[in-house]
Amino acid sequence: MPKSARTKRSQPVAAAASSGPYQKHGGGVSTGNNNNLIAPKTALGQHFLKNPAVISAIIQKSGVKGTDVVLEIGPGTGNMTLPLLQQSKQVVALEYDSRMVREVLKRVEGTEVSNKLKIIQGDAIKTAWPFFDLMIANLPYQISSQVVFKLLSHRPMFRCAVLMFQEEFALRLTARPGEALYCRLSVNTQLLAKVDQLLKVGKQNFRPPPKVESRVVRIEPKNPPPPVNFEEWDGMIRLLFNRKNKTLRAVLTTKSVIKMLDENRKTVMALRSDSDAHMDDRPVQTIIEEILQKDQWKDKRASKLDLDDFLELLFEFNECGIHFS
Repeated sequence: MPKSARTKRSQPVAAAASSGPYQKHGGGVSTGNNNNLIAPKTALGQHFLKNPAVISAIIQKSGVKGTDVVLEIGPGTGNMTLPLLQQSKQVVALEYDSRMVREVLKRVEGTEVSNKLKIIQGDAIKTAWPFFDLMIANLPYQISSQVVFKLLSHRPMFRCAVLMFQEEFALRLTARPGEALYCRLSVNTQLLAKVDQLLKVGKQNFRPPPKVESRVVRIEPKNPPPPVNFEEWDGMIRLLFNRKNKTLRAVLTTKSVIKMLDENRKTVMALRSDSDAHMDDRPVQTIIEEILQKDQWKDKRASKLDLDDFLELLFEFNECGIHFS
């Protein structure tokens, strides 16, 4: 634990899951020369947000309330942490880099909001997240997918997350059927959450500038979540989007897929009692061919199907004893 963590009892630092070579970008700039004191480690994904107007816009669009517990992933030098402390009930800052932990503690020490800050030093993927109402994060882009999937499965439910991503990744979150960026990430995210594009952030707003443009998005989980077995759902979506421009039949009737689905069915049948509903005992390939010959599925491709289509397709498969997990 850094020495500075012991200088003030109101600024606790918890260590958790500290191994792992990812890291977060810094927050923004609330006092101009703080970013000049610490060199970013680009190997850890650190690009300090240096435009205070962007920081203000992110906080304003997050809708932070005075009763909120905010989880900030990657506070960096604390440029976004300080205004968040002023507007929220508590900020839990999750940071991997011990240099950044020391810097945030130094900046908050002795202020009237110091008792509202809790720091957890650790890897955001490996560390169990605490309760929060709102998440704000300027993420290392290499962990974007992992954070989104962890976020969507997080319980208890949170109100929303406002996150900075690489522009292409952000656009994938809201991509629609038929668009080039439409993918498994798009479908899974839109199943479980409402996603809005909030702000485009140019490369010049960071130090050092990243190689790509960035975007800020808001993710609001659907509450209650849809009544879908997500493992089963994602098993089907993963298969279909491995070759999203092939027909459903071409993807689902390969020897390897048929073998996997047959094994899944045998497992399900073994777990069911004699009193369970009748299960179609025809060969798996026969059942799949029959379903996919229907007009609504014939010659269809995953790249052109929407959420309702996937939900209906999964229901039809499950009704005939075809399972994807």
